[in-house]
Amino acid sequence: MSEELKKVLIEGYNEEKLEQSSYDEGWAQIYSARQNDLVLQAELIGLEPKLNKLCGVVLVGGVRGYIPQDFSGTKDAHEFRRLLGEPVAFKILSYDRDGDTFIASRQAALEHMEGLTWKWLEQDAVITAVVRNVTPKVLMLDIGGITTELPVQEYGYGWVDDLREEVSAGDHLKVKVVELDKENKIVKVSKKATEKSPWPDCAKRYVSKGTYKGKVSGVMEYGIFVNLERGVDALVPHIRFGKVKRGDTVYIRIRGVDVKQERIYGRIIPKK
Repeated sequence: MSEELKKVLIEGYNEEKLEQSSYDEGWAQIYSARQNDLVLQAELIGLEPKLNKLCGVVLVGGVRGYIPQDFSGTKDAHEFRRLLGEPVAFKILSYDRDGDTFIASRQAALEHMEGLTWKWLEQDAVITAVVRNVTPKVLMLDIGGITTELPVQEYGYGWVDDLREEVSAGDHLKVKVVELDKENKIVKVSKKATEKSPWPDCAKRYVSKGTYKGKVSGVMEYGIFVNLERGVDALVPHIRFGKVKRGDTVYIRIRGVDVKQERIYGRIIPKK
């Protein structure tokens, strides 16, 4: 029986639908990105030795792509490995339809995004940043191909002991551009600058010689931070009648409130 006759024996057979089923969405994305100089994003799902060098592996649809370390935008293999499991941007450099693979460059994508970001970035703009790395006192943020640091002092009002307990890699934050020098490619941002300050209103709630309940938010060599409300922490001396640790509930006697310096002074006292 001929192939044409077999087709007639399938109820609902439509030649046009057969042609549509051969359409590959992944390859359509790859062709479009290559033809239109677009940036794609996908999770870095693995690292493999390929082309005699270490390559990151990404998928577009069902098509496997390789990002050689030379094109990864990282300085060494250790930094490259830290991207495992993270979404990465890339541009298509070449493809092999028969082999069902493509070669891509993260570095080219970062440069592409960076160039566009410098064009539209403005002083005082509130923008979205993606957290790429977290240390106790510094966040590394991506604001569109541009990496910038956000120190703990600019995270928010009040004392933050360890940023790792507040933020994770991949989190999205709203930040404000507080310093911008396009000529020298300098940009500084602040999350704190996007938030409403608890000062001076909070000063009305804490009076001299008053006693208030708080929670220890940090223990440093030079003193103890006690959180009284969101964004308001008092720095008090170490106590003589014992030790406290972060998370402990304590009671502090207020000695003074300095609205100009946004500081509350006091000391921890026994409850009874």
